[in-house]
Amino acid sequence: MTFDPTGHLLLTPVDPEAPVRVRRLRQLGFGDRPDPAFDEFAHRLAEVTGAPYSMVNFIDENQQFFAGLHTPAGTQTGADLNATAASTGGVSRFMARDHGYCPHVVVRRKALVLEDVCDYPRFAGNPVVDEIGIRSYLGAPLIDRTGIALGTICVVDTEPRPWGRAGLETIKSLAAELIEQIHRREDGI
Repeated sequence: MTFDPTGHLLLTPVDPEAPVRVRRLRQLGFGDRPDPAFDEFAHRLAEVTGAPYSMVNFIDENQQFFAGLHTPAGTQTGADLNATAASTGGVSRFMARDHGYCPHVVVRRKALVLEDVCDYPRFAGNPVVDEIGIRSYLGAPLIDRTGIALGTICVVDTEPRPWGRAGLETIKSLAAELIEQIHRREDGI
């Protein structure tokens, strides 16, 4: 566990790789604008998992950016995640770095399954639980050929979900598939 200098538990992990990640994201042209291919991928994530929300998420030092986003049609979420919500049914493409679970996945460099976030004290206190109503999470890191964790793919639900081993294997497989697409794009294929 990570603690701040006063001894309080930090809910969002320290991310020493963030500056390198930001440089790599800029090199790839990701992390600051929606991408139709990533929106399509997020839609596919939702279809495959049956989750109402799915994202392709890139993370910098201060925030998360959903370059790919799928939400149920017409959805408005709790405390309104912020500014650019028009084309996404009320959900913003930006979220603070200390909100949600993707920063944990990026720092750990491992998939994370939370069937009911309220079962885990470290995760139950995350602002997305009260502000947005998130109850379950399934995410995997996007680790590129240079070894940098660029971000995540994830799905969330407002109800507990029994993701199980099948969900874990599915999200990891889909993350590997998206990384291959990113590499092909980088190679101009």
